[in-house]
Order: sequence, then C-alpha cells, then structure tokens
Amino acid sequence: MRLWVLLSLLLLQESLPHVIGQPTKSKRPKEHGENKIKPVNKKVKPKMPKMKERESADSSLKSQSILTQVMDKGRFQKLAATLSLSAGQSLELRCKGSNVTWNYPSYLDTFKDSRLSIKQLDRYGQLILANATAADTGEYSCWLQLCNGNKCRKDETRTGSTYIFFSDKEELFVPTPGYFEIVYLNPDKPAVIPCRVTTPSAKVTLHREFPAEEIEADGTDIIYDVKKGFVYQHPTSDHKGIVYCKAESQGAPQISIKYHLLYVEVPKGPPSATIAASPSRAEASDSVHVTCTVLGEPDVDVNFRWRYPGQEFEKPVIIQNFWRLINRGTGQTTRISKSVLLVEDFEARDAGNYICVAQNLHGETTVATKVELN
Repeated sequence: MRLWVLLSLLLLQESLPHVIGQPTKSKRPKEHGENKIKPVNKKVKPKMPKMKERESADSSLKSQSILTQVMDKGRFQKLAATLSLSAGQSLELRCKGSNVTWNYPSYLDTFKDSRLSIKQLDRYGQLILANATAADTGEYSCWLQLCNGNKCRKDETRTGSTYIFFSDKEELFVPTPGYFEIVYLNPDKPAVIPCRVTTPSAKVTLHREFPAEEIEADGTDIIYDVKKGFVYQHPTSDHKGIVYCKAESQGAPQISIKYHLLYVEVPKGPPSATIAASPSRAEASDSVHVTCTVLGEPDVDVNFRWRYPGQEFEKPVIIQNFWRLINRGTGQTTRISKSVLLVEDFEARDAGNYICVAQNLHGETTVATKVELN
C-alpha cells in the first residue's frame, strides 16, 4: 500500500510542470521608467488636410512677384525691393502674364525716349531700356490686367516692383529738367524736397540758402527717404525759404538744384470764385471785359467755361486765362487764377447774363453778372 502511494506521488510530481504550463523565460529587472512604450523607428508621412494645403498654396502665390530681370546667357533673376546698376548698362525686365501693364519714370514718356521698348508677348510682357542714364533712376513696376469686355482692373495678387539706381559718379543727384523748383508746404500733408540720388550709399544733407545753415534731418519731423528725398512730415510757415541738398560719395560733394518752399493754407474744396464786368452798363460799340477770379491752392489747376448772350448768334469773343502766385502777407502763398472774356463792339444783343463756371479737382462753382446796354 505504501509502495503504491509513493509511486503515485512520484508520478504526480513529474506531471505537475506539464499540467501547470511551461516555465517562463528569465527577464532582466526593469529599469525606472522602462514600462513606457518605446518609439518605433518606422517613418510615417503626415497627412495634412487638403483644405490647408490649398490655403498654403494660395498664400504663397499671393507673395510671388511676377517681375524678373534677364541676365546674360539666358539667366533670370528675381528682383528685390531695390537694384543698383551702372549708368550706360542696358536693362531687360520681364513680367509674367498675357496682359501686362508697366509703370516707369514718367519723363521717359514725356520725351518719347527711343531707348525704351515695351512689348507684349504670349506669356510675358517685356521692358527694355538701352544705355541707361542717371536720369532713369526710379520705380519700375508691372501688374496683370484682368479684363471683362472693355472694363479692366489691376490684379492685386499678380504684381512686381523694384526701385532701380543707375549710379553715375558725375551725377550723384537724379537730373531734373530745370534749375529751380517750387515745393508747396501744406499743413495737412507731408511735403517732399525731391533731391533723389543715383547712388544709395551717398551721404545726403539738406541746407538753407539764407541764413546759410544745415537743416538737421531728425528722423521724426524731417526724414530722408533715398527713393523720395527729404520729407517734412508736418510743414509749418517756419520751413518756407530756399533750400538745396548736398551729396557726397567717394569724391567731391555735389549740389542739387534749388527748391523754393512756399507755405500754403487755403481751404480745400470747389473754387471760391467771383465775377465782375467793366463796365456793367455799356454804350453801343464799347469794349466790355468780364473777369472771373479764383483764389485757391497753388498746385491746383482751375478750368473755366463761359456762357454769354452772344453764343446764340456766334458772336466772336476773346477769352484769356492766366494765373500767378501771390503772397497774402501772413507768410502764406495763394494761387490767383483769372479768366477774362472780352466783348468788342458791344450791341443790344450782347446785353444779358454772363456766366462763368470755375472747376477744380474738388468740384465746380458757377457765378454770374449782368451787363446792360445804356
């Protein structure tokens, strides 16, 4: 009996590992924090929402310039805000698009300069300027035109612009047609003394002719902008007078033309007009002068139109328009514009109302006076 029990126990002991399961593999002790999930080395390409991809693409398109410079050997260069070239060089710019408009220094149009060539090709607009001079310094820009029938508008997302300096050591200042220029000082807008330079690194100072002194550009009330000149941010009557600029760049200093600064304080709006006839009662065969007068801003043109009795039967009259600047005695300068209508050999059918219409960029004013026959 005991033998049978012992045999049974031995058999049970041998079978226990097989019944309970296989012994587990030995593991090294875990270090602190080792129970965290380990990163997998497999690279996964992130998927971005399609909408954001489109927005990103759109924003990059908006920031793209369509203006490039053609270099030698068929190379192209994207243009920065400014570009410096030497006078005597030729320039070729291209603007991508099938309907391109260009802007460049206006005097090239004024004098119909043959050195300038502009063409529109299938895929781009082309501007070529041959044998550039210091006077060609300025802003060059282009944009795409969006047209619907006869109506066109500027595509603000497809533009390009650069300011080009054509350096000439003999011409530090951009040449001007005259030797004297008037600058109006208006209290409600900045005034610019346009002594621009052809070399951006030139040192430029502003000077008053009398009393002879340098005018400090403090960076607040008076600043210097290499693309514009000296800017008076808040002009006053104290700034009036004659000034000039001086530039230095690796050589003897050069002097600009002179600028006459005139202070202006005239209310903006339609012309302030008056009318008077001399005489207002005329004899037969007299000569009658009817004068229409406007006081206004010095740099604002005034146009005149007349209506008078003689128009009905095409009576010939003489009309003369002229203007001049006057000092009002308070340090202010005003423009006086006049239109004089002359009726010779006055007769009965010339009697009646003489009407003057004065117009400026702000609107128009109508005034009238009556001339009678004695």
